Amino acid sequence: MSAHQTFSARDAVELAVVERSGFVESRHIGSAVVIDPAGDVRTALGDVDTPIFTRSSLKPLQALAALRAGAPLTGVQLALATASHRAQQKHVDVVASMLAGAGLSEDDLQCPADLPGNAEARNAVIRAGGETRRIYYNCSGKHAAFLWACAVNGWDTGSYLDPANPIQRLVADVTAEYAGAPAAAVGVDGCGAPVLALPLTGLARAISAVAVADEASGMVAAVMHDPWAIAGDGEPNSVVIERLGILAKGGAEGVMVMAAPDGTTVALKCLDGSARATTLAGLTLLARTGAVDADAVRSVLNETEMPVLGRGQKVGAVRPGSGLTGTSGAPEGSSRDS
Repeated sequence: MSAHQTFSARDAVELAVVERSGFVESRHIGSAVVIDPAGDVRTALGDVDTPIFTRSSLKPLQALAALRAGAPLTGVQLALATASHRAQQKHVDVVASMLAGAGLSEDDLQCPADLPGNAEARNAVIRAGGETRRIYYNCSGKHAAFLWACAVNGWDTGSYLDPANPIQRLVADVTAEYAGAPAAAVGVDGCGAPVLALPLTGLARAISAVAVADEASGMVAAVMHDPWAIAGDGEPNSVVIERLGILAKGGAEGVMVMAAPDGTTVALKCLDGSARATTLAGLTLLARTGAVDADAVRSVLNETEMPVLGRGQKVGAVRPGSGLTGTSGAPEGSSRDS
């Protein structure tokens, strides 16, 4: 397989099915890998060696690079640096504090302008006659961390998204160090930052190592202390972190990575790019290893479910697919994800 494309459908497995009125109407196929705390592959489903674009699942490594560069992030700022937030006011306030700490402003952000992802926050902006802003973009915390790292080192803040900028070179180096190999390809993410391609095995090993690394301990502790910062109140990633103590980070195009407290980690990609089943698949695989309690997983899946509706009533669910149901005791549930 070329380094310039991800795995194909023939190399994928069925991760989840969508059932309506007892009829399976859709299937989510993809690949997934589970890494044990030693970094060895425990479970491999589909093609886990062909690179994928990691998207926002890479954010813990990008934030770690900003820390290593000397960005003086503290407390909830550390969590926001890893976030795909929904721009609740508390998210916006923290990102603003990061920019102020760097001696910069919202004008220095180079991510796109957007309305808040949180419905209540978005409606409040619209009612007030507000407009799209860069600070509302879900990656603005990561961008603020990049800018702060540049500011403290005297690096050019105007080119902080250029792969040749020192902060982006450091992101590439940190990623290669933790993944055990350099990125297979570099592209442009939706926010404008460089996005790195890794095999699912490399992504899982990297996040597993981050979860237990001394230099990342403050960042991981911040995420666990303020799970709302990662996405938002009631959002799946935030619920998983708060309820299960799992370092969870979804990415666009159906990417998900989850690291249990002991370092057992799952990384997966739904090939159709949908995130509908990523929390379900990830937690099902982690529960199968015993790294997290199966009953607790069922509770979280019920809390984060996206039911299949008919006339406003629940008539179906998203369930584990044939690729996940080979082991008895896999928790069933429905899931939505961001």
